[in-house]
Amino acid sequence: MERKASRRENECEEKTSNSESSELDKDYKTSLITLNVGGYLYITQKQTLTKYPDSFLEGIINGRIMCPFDADGHYFIDRDGLLFRHILNFLRNGELLLPEGFRENQLLAQEAEFFQLKVLSEAVKSRWEKEQLASRETTFLEITDSHDRSQGLRIFCNAPEFIAKIKSRIVLVSKSRLDGFPEEFSVSSNIIQFKYFIKSENGTRLVLKEDNTFVCTLETLKFEAIMTALKCGFRLLTSLDCSRGSIVHSDALHFIK
Repeated sequence: MERKASRRENECEEKTSNSESSELDKDYKTSLITLNVGGYLYITQKQTLTKYPDSFLEGIINGRIMCPFDADGHYFIDRDGLLFRHILNFLRNGELLLPEGFRENQLLAQEAEFFQLKVLSEAVKSRWEKEQLASRETTFLEITDSHDRSQGLRIFCNAPEFIAKIKSRIVLVSKSRLDGFPEEFSVSSNIIQFKYFIKSENGTRLVLKEDNTFVCTLETLKFEAIMTALKCGFRLLTSLDCSRGSIVHSDALHFIK
C-alpha cells in the first residue's frame, strides 16, 4: 500500500512539473512577437516593443492601437522595412547606433516620429545637425618635414572622415615605400611630418632614407590623395595655389563632394 501511495505521489509531482514546464514554454512563446514591416519580418520580445510607454509599438502590443495582420497572422506595419532595423536596435540598446557612412538621417527621423519615439527622434536630429555643421567646416591634412613646415603639401576637404581616410592611406603608402623605416615620419591629428624630407636640384621634394636612396616624392603622395578622393566620390575643386601653373606642382589641394 505504501509503495502504491508513493508511486501516485511521484506521478502527481511529474504531472505538476510537466504542467508548470508547459506553462513556462507557453509564456515564452507568447512573449515572442513577429512583425511584418514593409515585407521584412522581425522577431523580437514583447518587452522590447513595449519599452517606451505611449509609443506606436507599445500601443499595438497592448491593444491601444489597431493594427492589420498579414496572411500568416503577423502584425503588418506599412513602413520602411530596411530602416526598421535601426528602430529595433534603438529599442534593444537604448541608444542610437548607426553604421559608418549612414546617410538617411531625414528618413530615419520620419520613421522615429511615426513610431512615436521622441527620444530617438531627438537623437537622430541631433546627429543630423552635427553632420551638417561638420560638412560646413573645412578640415585639412598637412604633409611636411620636421625642419621646414613652410614646404610640403596641404589637403583641404569639408569631410573629416575623408581626411582620416586619406591620412591612413598616405601613411600606408609611406611605410611601404620607406621599407622598414617607420621612424622616418611621425603622425599627429592633422600633420604628417617626415624626418628626412629634402629638396632635390629640380625643386621636387623627396623623402631621403638613411642610405641616401630617394624613396617617395611629394608627387607620389599627391597622386595617392587625388586617386583616393576620386574613388570616394570627391572632386578636385581647385588648386589653392595655382601660381605654378599645374596641379602637380601646387602646394595645396581642395576636395569637395
